[in-house]
Amino acid sequence: MATPMKGNWVKLDQKGTGPGARSSHAIALVGDKVYAFGGEFAPRVPVDNHLYVFDLRTTTWSVAPATGDVPPPRIGVAMATVGGGPPHRSYHSIAADEENVYVFGGCGVDGRLNDLWAFNVVAQKWIQFPAPGEACKGRGGPGLGIVQGKIWVVYGFTGVEADDVHCFDPAHGKWKEVETEGEKPSPRSVFSTAVFGKQIVICGGEVDPSDLGHLGAGRFTGDVFGLDTETLKWTKWEDGVGSGDHPGPRGWCAFAAGKEGLLVY
Repeated sequence: MATPMKGNWVKLDQKGTGPGARSSHAIALVGDKVYAFGGEFAPRVPVDNHLYVFDLRTTTWSVAPATGDVPPPRIGVAMATVGGGPPHRSYHSIAADEENVYVFGGCGVDGRLNDLWAFNVVAQKWIQFPAPGEACKGRGGPGLGIVQGKIWVVYGFTGVEADDVHCFDPAHGKWKEVETEGEKPSPRSVFSTAVFGKQIVICGGEVDPSDLGHLGAGRFTGDVFGLDTETLKWTKWEDGVGSGDHPGPRGWCAFAAGKEGLLVY
């Protein structure tokens, strides 16, 4: 019998001037500091364009004294590129390895996308990979993870909440749909994703979309599952649900994976 996967949530105390309640923002973890930018409180209305910094050692927020060409307020982590990169989009997913930042899917001008791009930070160059075809429908809010050089697309919203998994091998330029088994999560999107070894871990997400689309919040879950990319089996994690430190059901949140776990804000 397989050993149950376990994890513990820790609610961090917060001092100082922080971003406050919001969604559709983004965070990045650099060393012992978390950087937060963008987001909304009222639907589709950007809150501000401050760059907030959370020091994990002192558990204190501050506002970075940013100078130069400061980006305007924004939501949904929308992006634009210069020099042959991906078309404009929002609600896409990003993952990175040692040399590349990968961008997959999202919502573009003409609808949901299923294209995969990489920006090589050494060569400072964008690369577009072969399209996955109709099997992997265009989607927003999927999970994206890099495991042993392969790129995994997990679930997402295709017009309905999806539960399919796809894998791209850059070495051979080939996509394949992956059949998974075990304790499969229900269909969902806009969840938090992290990779630990050969495991892709997903947390929370939207399981029932709002009739208002992006203008309203749907029904969320707070459970955690891990996909073993070798056995292709899902396992539901024991993560202390119901405890005081558990973040509870949520989606459209910001997240980052570090050495010690998944950081969710």
